[in-house]
Amino acid sequence: MIFRLKTALTISAIVFLCNCNNENSEADSIAVKNITAAVTPDTNKINPINQPQLNYVRPGTPVPLKNMFGINAYEWNFEENPGSPNDRKHIYEDNMALIKTFSAVRHYLNWNRMEGGNKGDYSFNPALSGGWDYDVIYERCKQDGILVLADLKNIPQWMINTYPAISKDNDNAPVIYGKSLEDPASYIDQAKMAFQFAARYGYNKNVDKAQVRVVTKKRWNDDIPNQPNIGMGLVKYIECGNERDRWWGGDETHQNAEQYAANMSAFYDGNMGKLGPDAGVKTADPNMQVVMGGLASADIKYVQRMINWCKIHRGYKKDGSINLCFDVINYHLYSNNGDVRTHKRATTGIAPELSNDGSIANDFVKLASSLPQHPEVWLTETGYDINQESYQKAESIGSKTILQDQADWILRTSLLYIRYGIKRVFFYQLFDDHAGGTSQYATSGLNEGIKRRPAADYILQTTKLMGDYSYVKTISKDPLVDQYTLGKKTMYVLTIPDETGRKGIYTLDLGKAKSANIYHPKAGADVMEKSQVNTINGKLKIDVTETPVFVEGALK
Repeated sequence: MIFRLKTALTISAIVFLCNCNNENSEADSIAVKNITAAVTPDTNKINPINQPQLNYVRPGTPVPLKNMFGINAYEWNFEENPGSPNDRKHIYEDNMALIKTFSAVRHYLNWNRMEGGNKGDYSFNPALSGGWDYDVIYERCKQDGILVLADLKNIPQWMINTYPAISKDNDNAPVIYGKSLEDPASYIDQAKMAFQFAARYGYNKNVDKAQVRVVTKKRWNDDIPNQPNIGMGLVKYIECGNERDRWWGGDETHQNAEQYAANMSAFYDGNMGKLGPDAGVKTADPNMQVVMGGLASADIKYVQRMINWCKIHRGYKKDGSINLCFDVINYHLYSNNGDVRTHKRATTGIAPELSNDGSIANDFVKLASSLPQHPEVWLTETGYDINQESYQKAESIGSKTILQDQADWILRTSLLYIRYGIKRVFFYQLFDDHAGGTSQYATSGLNEGIKRRPAADYILQTTKLMGDYSYVKTISKDPLVDQYTLGKKTMYVLTIPDETGRKGIYTLDLGKAKSANIYHPKAGADVMEKSQVNTINGKLKIDVTETPVFVEGALK
């Protein structure tokens, strides 16, 4: 466990950076100068392999900061209105106001809700299990500019029923009992479900309508039955399962890398079309992006083994690249003092910069960059629990409450992953699973009731201030000083990467700026606190804490 000691650190530095207009400056070649030694040594050291490379500008298309602010949620988070509990065809606006805080939603979508009763009976609006209307949810997300990642997870009841009583589990691998997990054909039923979903919610309007099926019977006299539809243009990303590399649970719930690759090959394109005209995402919509199920172990070797399976069983494309069965690499990682890769159990959550998150992200991005397709790398689960019995807990540090500390670490998690080239981050999750509960991750929600917690406040405020800004580079490691730009505008984000209540002072060179706007996140508010101060010859001393501070230069 990392030793905690409340220390104070004063850092004095003069940094030559680009001016506020990002023009006519030699800053990119000068970097950081004259950082003095700490007055009081800090006890919480960051392993160098988890630190960003200074002044490294990552190649490729810039990523806006708002892409680091996704959330995990369920259909009832959208449509369950306590004032009208039987209405499943309308959005509950109080919850939607909270959902709009985030740029993307990872929808935990249980297969059973769309094909639960009988094999081949597909339902979407309403779902025959639960009555939820997915059309309404996805239409509203598109209207509000929220990206949807539909995570098709678990297995339907009709498939569960093929297993003996001792092995019945909705987390079983998605095959009928007794089928080989090594054979892509065993996963045909999931591939058919994926086809139906992609045909409906994807963008291809030329899907063969003869292959599209929904249950059109009424559940009762006044019921509005399902209607077939194609190419609705509502969902671009779909995920195959969730944490299929799990090491817990029954034997039937596990898939090794080769088995999961076979699974994804069926899911992706019906195993290159071998499973028929109504199997696989790409069969329905070649442009829909297939996301690998988030890996619980954050094991880069698991992904490499999947790539090797594709070499052998899917071969190569005409351009010489491996015919992969995924478009996006995806893993899960929670910052704590354990190590999920070795199954070393944690005892507490820790600040993201003190964890091994940086080096793990770097490994995944390096692997993705080595492939001709350059697949994006996403992190679709991370976060902190406020339950103090949880090994993923955020703690009260100094005068800060647990919720304030959770907010600090959540925001800093996003700032960390964009430094390493991760393209999207999704937090766990919109609401608590069990409010006041003591089970693991039960109280990891970023909202409570119809109000945001501070973590969601910080995300909303940061998005409003600079959601469209893109990360450029890091110019200091301690304090962390990140540079972001949007056109000719520049914003700096400064943070003490610690969990001891440490503070510091940093001198920022803002070039020709006569003054600077300084923004501080504020719990319970829609926007950050803003102050304006004059510079001295373009230089400004900034008080830096473990809560990120945002600074931009101004010419007036």
